[in-house]
Amino acid sequence: MKFSDKKWIRFRVYLVSIFFLAGLAIILTRAFQLQILETKRLYNRARNDYVGTTKLPPKRGTIYDREGHELALSVEVGSVYAHPKRIREKAAAAKQLAGVLKESRKEILERLNDERSFVWVKRRVSAEQAGEIESLDIEGVGIITETRRYYTGSEIAAHLIGFAGVDNQGLEGIEKRYDEVLTGPQYSLIHMRDAMGRLFSISSPVPSGHGARDIVLTIDKDIQYKAQQALRSAVEKNRAASGHCLVVDPATGEIIALAVVPEFNPNTFSKFMPYHWRNRTVTDVYEPGSTIKAFLLAAGLEKGTITPDTVFDCEQGEYEISGHIIHDTRKYGMLSVSDIIAYSSNIGAIKIGERTGHSTFCDFLLKFGFSDKTGIELPGERDGFIRMTEVAKPIDQTTLFFGQGMLTTSLQMVMAMAAIANGGNLMRPYVVKKIMDESGQVIEETCPRIIRRVISSKTAKKVSDILQGVISGGGTAPQAAIPGFTVAGKTGTSQKVDPKTKRYSNRNYVSTFVGFVPADNPRLVILIVIDEPRDSYYGGAVAAPVFKEVGQWALNYLRVNPQTSIVELKNTHIPLKPDKKKPSLSGPVTEIALNIRSENDSEIIGHLPDLRGLGMREVAKKISSLGLKAHLEGTGLAVKQDPKPGSSLETIRKVKVSFSPPS
Repeated sequence: MKFSDKKWIRFRVYLVSIFFLAGLAIILTRAFQLQILETKRLYNRARNDYVGTTKLPPKRGTIYDREGHELALSVEVGSVYAHPKRIREKAAAAKQLAGVLKESRKEILERLNDERSFVWVKRRVSAEQAGEIESLDIEGVGIITETRRYYTGSEIAAHLIGFAGVDNQGLEGIEKRYDEVLTGPQYSLIHMRDAMGRLFSISSPVPSGHGARDIVLTIDKDIQYKAQQALRSAVEKNRAASGHCLVVDPATGEIIALAVVPEFNPNTFSKFMPYHWRNRTVTDVYEPGSTIKAFLLAAGLEKGTITPDTVFDCEQGEYEISGHIIHDTRKYGMLSVSDIIAYSSNIGAIKIGERTGHSTFCDFLLKFGFSDKTGIELPGERDGFIRMTEVAKPIDQTTLFFGQGMLTTSLQMVMAMAAIANGGNLMRPYVVKKIMDESGQVIEETCPRIIRRVISSKTAKKVSDILQGVISGGGTAPQAAIPGFTVAGKTGTSQKVDPKTKRYSNRNYVSTFVGFVPADNPRLVILIVIDEPRDSYYGGAVAAPVFKEVGQWALNYLRVNPQTSIVELKNTHIPLKPDKKKPSLSGPVTEIALNIRSENDSEIIGHLPDLRGLGMREVAKKISSLGLKAHLEGTGLAVKQDPKPGSSLETIRKVKVSFSPPS
């Protein structure tokens, strides 16, 4: 063999060896990449091919009222699922499922024909339906336990609480604002498939994430119920478009009740229109009308431009400003500031405003919180509007003094009045009292917070005294008077702008009353707004009676002692003892067994009145106003009652009354 041939053979051997070594290096490198570097990615990819995960709605924390009553909670329900590839006779299965679930067979069949390996047939079925589905024993169809939101009071505080959707996500109200807080751990349903995509194993839900938190609200369920009941009756009676009511503790800023009509049931929220869900106390703005005169009065007294006895000429009901004639409802002559507020004279308010100054008044409105969000823990709050002096025309400046040309929310209005009631401090309103973990430990608590001092306590007292004249016989709201208590407040009747003509409507009004009680030591500030009432539309006739009904019931419920002119002690040595049955809203309430006669009422306050001789409707109304339950028997006039007249209301929860036709 020639040397050149050997050399060529050796070259070929080396060349083949190099190719083999290079190939082996590539294989080893690739193996290292797949087995070491990309292990996690490939494992997850392979796992996804045979392991499926379906996220289930997380459980949510419970929402309570201030007394610990459950308002919203999570309950376990069954949901029907299917693995379409495991169902052989899909048409027959759809027919059986449709019969139990009361659903369309065609729609169910479409779900069973889905290409996916997992589908929901129907979420959150009744226990009876879940049992029937399980008894059918259809291969590929099963029941999994989920949680759904249940609202114990149905319509009670629905606009405040809001609601959660089908996947337990908060959609409105507190449920939306505190969605992350209320949402508990996420659960996942794990199911395994073979190479053909057929299910062969399923595991129980696996939780992840933090535990759900519970929320305690500031509202009182019972006062809330009464507010909604009274408001609903007023809206129906006056054939109004809507209405709302706010009850606030002026010392703390806590919202005790928040009622809105029209109502809705959050358990079936999808059956209602979106306008039913709207929390009008924070989302709707309107011209306040004459209620703004209370704050004009406060501004004038604080600046010293007027006194309660300052007298103005009200021009016999007609006053010209920049070519416009301003009218009063009556032809008033010379009126003091106190009378201007009591009679709600627009011309008198203009005279006060002219002396105080438009710019000064605007500054005070801003201090009272108008045209600015309150910061309450509710979605959708609006900020209102005030046309400041720099851009306001003379007529715009004039109309502001009686509440036209500005916009406010009801929450702004009630908190501004609360500032007068508590001695001059604007409080931050709040509805969440505390947040607790699963063990009941408080992890966050809201404390009362003063935003700023608006007026002095001396001015606040003067304003309060003058506002009591509104409730007097000569004032605009005698129907707001509560027997046994002094009431301070202000009415408002504002015209709405017609969206078509862009002018003030002669048909559509907003009727308002806002006040506090007892006037000398306020426990409650209550705002009533009735939107577009028919027939009568004055605030004193439409809104004031609701204030009286809610206030009278709430004061009795809270065991607030009435103010008296004649006090007859049962026993002069009876010790004072705090009421342990009902906690105070802003401080301890002391009770004493008294026979009391009201200045405005001949009946004994604190004791059950004599109901004999009255009709059934009047008896029911009296018992309801005392915060008691009524058990009525027979027809005609009341002839017998149990307990007897004069019994102390402290020990009574139910009154039984027998009726008989008059002889």
